[in-house]
Amino acid sequence: MEILIKASQFILSLSLLIVLHELGHFIPAKLFKTRVEKFYLFFDYKFSIFKKKIGDTVYGIGWIPLGGYVKISGMIDESMDTEQMALPPQPWEFRSKPAWQRLIIMLGGVFVNFVLGIFIYIMLMWSYGEQFLPNQSVNDKDGIWVQDSLAMEIGLKTGDKILTIDGEKVREFNAITLGFINGNNFTIERNGEVIEKTLPVNFISKLMDRKKNEEGPVVAARYPFTISKVLKDSINENSGLKPRDIITSINGESIKYFDQAEAILSNYKGQDITVTVKRDKTTEQIPVKVTNRGTLDVQFGAVSYSDLEKLGYYDLADIEYSFSEAIPAGLKKSWKTLTDYVKQLKKIFNPSTGAYKGLGGFISIGSIFPDEFSAQSFWTITAFLSIMLGFMNLLPIPALDGGHVVFTLWEMITGKKPGDKFLEYAQVVGFILLIALLLFANGNDIFRLFD
Repeated sequence: MEILIKASQFILSLSLLIVLHELGHFIPAKLFKTRVEKFYLFFDYKFSIFKKKIGDTVYGIGWIPLGGYVKISGMIDESMDTEQMALPPQPWEFRSKPAWQRLIIMLGGVFVNFVLGIFIYIMLMWSYGEQFLPNQSVNDKDGIWVQDSLAMEIGLKTGDKILTIDGEKVREFNAITLGFINGNNFTIERNGEVIEKTLPVNFISKLMDRKKNEEGPVVAARYPFTISKVLKDSINENSGLKPRDIITSINGESIKYFDQAEAILSNYKGQDITVTVKRDKTTEQIPVKVTNRGTLDVQFGAVSYSDLEKLGYYDLADIEYSFSEAIPAGLKKSWKTLTDYVKQLKKIFNPSTGAYKGLGGFISIGSIFPDEFSAQSFWTITAFLSIMLGFMNLLPIPALDGGHVVFTLWEMITGKKPGDKFLEYAQVVGFILLIALLLFANGNDIFRLFD
């Protein structure tokens, strides 16, 4: 059921983005009196799930969910209609239009993607505002919790306070891992001393190669020792410990965080001790046994940020925006999303980073949707995908909008129009590159399923 919910959200989001992207080409084409022969969601090789002709245009849904397209008369595109191109140009064809009109038609889809992403982010800011754990709140307390081997490898220790990444102050605590992915260096404060550290070039590769039990953020906020479950048949099953108990001291030694308990418990292996627990608004002394491994045989439960705020551990940010305030906030969010994505793309094209290992296809994209529908999550992911799709289509690769834009700009600057044969060959090369990239990305997904 969870897979079905994720898949449904993915298909809905993708369909919306494709239709609006193609509409971005369709509208200026119609405005410039250019004939549009087809308007399709998904590809229709050999047959269509649905199609209907209205005027000069066939509207339809294909069976191959790899995108969509508009087929514009007199344009060399993925349809590779060379027979039409061999005939004399007609007034309604794309190739007969002035270069500036062709440029607008080609940029229309990208324009819609960027505008849509910005619009969604603005509406999200207006409707929901922002809720996050400020990194400054963690720094104002007792710093980070380090349990991940990669965090240790890059020189982090529990209690460190992360100040900047690539010279930029960290705003949101949960954005630290993404900052490390995109960054090159960072500064921390340790025991009052500011230390600068360099991230390894292959940080992303190391991140991808972590063990499954270490998946997730590289660093975590420090949590109290909260019990979520007393293990069945454990030595403390009947001790009196209960779920949601917070252990505040071990044999008289006060602890504030879970990470402080390990060292203390290791001193009492196999012994009977007393722990103090906070239960609702009361405290209790409970006799317990320590295993020979130095544990209490209980399951640690990470509490929510809101619970941590209620307990006085951190101060959360809860920012509300009026509509006028949401506009600059949405624009800022859009710009941050775009620049973060560009940084990641640069690292993918640098083999030494190992970022290509993280390249994913449909499974990876689908997996970022939650397994329970949330309007806020759905539109946040859709806004991100819209901006990502817009930028990807701007890449100067034949078969993408960016490739057509480059050829049109060349014509406008030099006054020389590339020949139809050249454009045909370029389209084939671009298509092969895209298929290879698609196979590689989805191959990564399949490999990770069996890893």
